[in-house]
Amino acid sequence: MKHLFIINPAAGSYNQTEKYRKKIAEACEAQRLDYAIEVSGAPGHCKKIARRAAETGEEYRIYSCGGDGTMNEIVCGVAGYSNVAVTMFAGGSGNDFIRIFDQPEAFRDLNRLMDADEFTLDLIKVNDAYSLNICSVGLDARIAADVAAYKRLPLLSGFRAYVASTVVNLLKGITEHYIVEIDGQRIDGKKTMICACNGRFYGGGFNPVPEADPTDGKLDVLVVDAINLLQVPAVIGKYKNGQYKLLPKLVKHYRTDKLKILFDKPTSINLDGEQMMGDAMEVSVAKEKLRFFYPKGLRWEALPEKELTSV
Repeated sequence: MKHLFIINPAAGSYNQTEKYRKKIAEACEAQRLDYAIEVSGAPGHCKKIARRAAETGEEYRIYSCGGDGTMNEIVCGVAGYSNVAVTMFAGGSGNDFIRIFDQPEAFRDLNRLMDADEFTLDLIKVNDAYSLNICSVGLDARIAADVAAYKRLPLLSGFRAYVASTVVNLLKGITEHYIVEIDGQRIDGKKTMICACNGRFYGGGFNPVPEADPTDGKLDVLVVDAINLLQVPAVIGKYKNGQYKLLPKLVKHYRTDKLKILFDKPTSINLDGEQMMGDAMEVSVAKEKLRFFYPKGLRWEALPEKELTSV
């Protein structure tokens, strides 16, 4: 088996390439593993590196050295290749997907990652791309899309960039018009946001569907109706904490394997923290699967149903 480490120097708050190189060399040489390190040079490069390895047909373990965006690129590169298993050697600012596990900090320990269990995960197909975790459109996606631009401004790094983007997007308008086709229904109207969940966490702490299971062949979809500015704190707070069942008049929950969303104009779509533009979203459980390995002994069970209304 070959071990390939793909480092994204743009992940996180600073370039961690040399830090990664040192840890990788120490761990792999101590265990006499066949390993290689590749460093991404531009957006999309991680996908190309991962695809090139997958296409060899050789057995690979690929370590995503970065955050959720890095992981998304690698997933898009290896989706459906049964000779490849992937994991996250965490180093990004969000690392949201691995929060499904009871000890996400273990993904920072390379020795634990090399002593691994493995399972097969569903993927979300979104137009011609893939999402491992959560895809969304609406207020949350617009905020995420603008954060990168604000981070480049003086004094607006980190959380300040998120706050600035949130304020600006609230002032621009909370809702957009969508047509949603799901489970034989056609829903036409203004909505605040729509998310399709395979995993459970995104946006640095949002946990909209705590019971989502990335192995069950279904997507958990939340459609949030139009709300006004005064309702934002209460509704978003409950949405963030997985308490959608407390808002039955505003939030509709569906379990499905596909849906379609039509936009009035090109719109920003959030895929695991990465952004793409589209005139529509065709979302489904992908026929391709993903082998994912993780530190041995970690658990990822869903939150019990009885706890969901008291999170």
